[in-house]
Amino acid sequence: MPSGSPDLWSRWGQWQKSDAAGMRGGEALIRELNRIVHTSGITSPVTSRRGLAARLRYLDSPAGRTALAAQGVSPRTVQAWMKSKSSISPTAASRDRIDAAYWQRRRENLIRSGWLARHLDNNGQGRRMEIHPVDQTRVETKYRRDLNSRTITVRYIWTDLVEAWSAQDANAVDEIWDDVISDLDSDYNAYAYVSGIGINA
Repeated sequence: MPSGSPDLWSRWGQWQKSDAAGMRGGEALIRELNRIVHTSGITSPVTSRRGLAARLRYLDSPAGRTALAAQGVSPRTVQAWMKSKSSISPTAASRDRIDAAYWQRRRENLIRSGWLARHLDNNGQGRRMEIHPVDQTRVETKYRRDLNSRTITVRYIWTDLVEAWSAQDANAVDEIWDDVISDLDSDYNAYAYVSGIGINA
């Protein structure tokens, strides 16, 4: 790794003392993967008849019923919903459970099929990533750093990132983020914490 600039929020204490607002880069990566998964799924809300019916169709399998059961939905209730073709309206709490089961199952399928890693790898071309530095609005002028949003093309990390994300291994995701920012200039430590990132996917 390059030597970097150790004074630019490379550690949590330094960053927080300056009153900058943001999050660890690894956390931003996790949030962005969650966004990508959610934008690839059913767009109609579970509160709509169409959205509810689509989720129930997606969950109409042994694995889907297991996911519903894990959310506290009984097999009898599931059977009644499936047979009703959405004519029975679940309670708000039940809709929330259906929605949670759908997204959990969707996440598992995208990981198991390898779609998410392949999508991000983009046939070896990688994905463009926008890195937005911490918000320094509340930082005293004398402590502010001249930080700009950065755009880089990221390759090779995607399989490892999806694996760490699927295992909910935040430490591994943090290590991957360190690899990403090491490809910036010598001030890469300034991007250990960010206000957010965007992946063009």
